[in-house]
Amino acid sequence: MAQAAGGDRLVAAATAAAARHQQALQPATSQRVLQTDAPCIVKTKKLVATTEGTLSLAQGLPAGIVHWQPPPQALKRAAEMANDPAVSAYGPDEGLPALRDALRRKIREENGLEGVRQAAFTNVVLALLDASDRVVLFKPYYFNHLMAIQMSGGGANVAYGPRYPASGHPDLDWLAGELAGPAPPKMVVITNPCNPTGVLMSAEEVERAAELCAAAGAWLVLDNTYEALHFVYGEGRRHHCVAAPHVINLSSKTQAFGMMGWRMGYIAYPEAGGGGVLAGELLKVQDTIPVCPTQISQYVALGAVEAGRQWVEEQVGGLAGNRAALIDALSPLGTSNIVGGEGAIYLFAKLPDGCEDDDAVVEWLVRRHKVCLIPGSSCGRPGHVRAAYANLKPQLCAEAAARLKAGLRELVEGGMPAVRSFLEQQQQLQ
Repeated sequence: MAQAAGGDRLVAAATAAAARHQQALQPATSQRVLQTDAPCIVKTKKLVATTEGTLSLAQGLPAGIVHWQPPPQALKRAAEMANDPAVSAYGPDEGLPALRDALRRKIREENGLEGVRQAAFTNVVLALLDASDRVVLFKPYYFNHLMAIQMSGGGANVAYGPRYPASGHPDLDWLAGELAGPAPPKMVVITNPCNPTGVLMSAEEVERAAELCAAAGAWLVLDNTYEALHFVYGEGRRHHCVAAPHVINLSSKTQAFGMMGWRMGYIAYPEAGGGGVLAGELLKVQDTIPVCPTQISQYVALGAVEAGRQWVEEQVGGLAGNRAALIDALSPLGTSNIVGGEGAIYLFAKLPDGCEDDDAVVEWLVRRHKVCLIPGSSCGRPGHVRAAYANLKPQLCAEAAARLKAGLRELVEGGMPAVRSFLEQQQQLQ
């Protein structure tokens, strides 16, 4: 027995030594990625999965799964091309010539822009910025924009611009001062219409931002993913683009045409001046990351472009009821604490004072009221929430809105103590 026990100790010692040796050999991960924020969409999806029957107003899913798929002619193109060997081969890095031509016509006629290439925000960050370069994001910002900058090593050099609390529009007077300072940023990033706020900038605001950046020698990146030629609400409102050698316009076919899973976007910029230099540098990044855009997705995008603006507007018109339902659902927070609804598919709202821990509030809404939002802290604004009104069909959206309104009424009445008490009870039950 003594020998057996001694043998066991020898085995245990050898096992521990092997574990220490293995741990010592474990290579380190990238500090850039370690310092990159975790994706909030993944977190909310996991949270929703913990409570059966939860309705999500979190991830922006316009058109896609629940409202409409790509236009019939777009899906027909995909079916026709599926057995063509060409779509299984490498395609041009810049994209299919037919699609690029169609996009050129589209952005010339609808947006007043010239020059287009397929790309993405990460491509732009890698092509334009070094890790030491300063870049402006306006809070609340689109979380993936910050993640792309962090991942490329520039997270410590982000200058966070404010927005006017009453309107959610970016403070361009602040931007003027920042650009006139001793260390002006190399890039200014603005989403229009804004994700996460749903705010739409006026033509005058867009033009002023472009003029300020031009005077300072800075790039202006306008992310027009929720192109307000489609996603715009209110009489007299219209999306505005600006073309200049220092302006990069990003856009997408995915949101308006129900193509999120097809992952197809593009970048438009003048091919002269700074844009001419940028073309070759972007091509390096494009050839390294995706190698080339997925060809079958491009054929779907081509069919979508051919379906045109009218097709999308017919689909987007069905969101009016959802939008109204969500505005009403957020009303317990007070109308002065809600911004958005001008463009895109989002509303952004301030929670009651004392509810800065918006992660806990979102978890409480899921576990107690079975409705999910995005915490504003994921976008740089703790104590706020983002609600998306294109996720659900009208009947389900009305149910989600009713749950949210009931939850927010309870939150206004009980505040953070009620949230913490409930979550503690839930933890004890687990």
